Amino acid sequence: MKKSLVLLGVLSIVGTVTVTADEAPLDARTLVARAHAAAGGEAWLAAGTNVMRGTATLCRGGVAAYCVESERYEMRRVYPTQLDAAHAGSGKFRLDAYRNGKILFTSAFDGERSYDQNGPLSEERARDSEANAYGFSAIRFALEPGFEVERLVDDQVAGHPSHFVRVTDPAGGVTVFGIDSDDYSIRLVGWQTARGWHERIYSDFYRVGDAGFLQPGRVRFYYDGVKSVDIRWTSAEVGVPIPDSAFVVPAREAR
Repeated sequence: MKKSLVLLGVLSIVGTVTVTADEAPLDARTLVARAHAAAGGEAWLAAGTNVMRGTATLCRGGVAAYCVESERYEMRRVYPTQLDAAHAGSGKFRLDAYRNGKILFTSAFDGERSYDQNGPLSEERARDSEANAYGFSAIRFALEPGFEVERLVDDQVAGHPSHFVRVTDPAGGVTVFGIDSDDYSIRLVGWQTARGWHERIYSDFYRVGDAGFLQPGRVRFYYDGVKSVDIRWTSAEVGVPIPDSAFVVPAREAR
């Protein structure tokens, strides 16, 4: 009896909380649609290509003693026009990292095969490389048939209050995104890899071109919470033609 009276007293103090339509939680599909609009809408979804240049800090195994600076860090990307598996090779891609004018490494995908600086990768190595490299495109296609989106618990990304959604692609791959609750920029992407839980945190955004493609100026890579890469994209060109040959790395001759 006493417990009931206490409960009634608490309820009388708290009162009834009414959630208006404006305050109602946004569903996952609405959040993804707002993220698309914030990124530039059709200019972002149908950009076609992107050439990014900048610098990067690369830390092998996340160990400070193994960090090196790449003073020339370049990525060429042809965005996919369809997607079934977000964590497999899609579209076309090439990343080149240089230190002191010499190549540190290359990672590339020509639409069919994956490569490193020495040439084509074996099927097993290609799968591992692609599983680590690809994931962000899941949100580009999240509203397409065959994809599922689910809202998760809100949190913060580098101090920015954010909504979180989980995207499941037609192949069953799962990718988590953090979407800024103020401006709906995409602050985080994460997915499971053989190296552990992989997250990329995006910041320092700027607009590219008249249509307003939203480009992150900084991207940080983490595996199981340990930072391994810190990229500063100082320039980007969207919609520029890139020859197919740029994505093919010939096998190096034995020395």
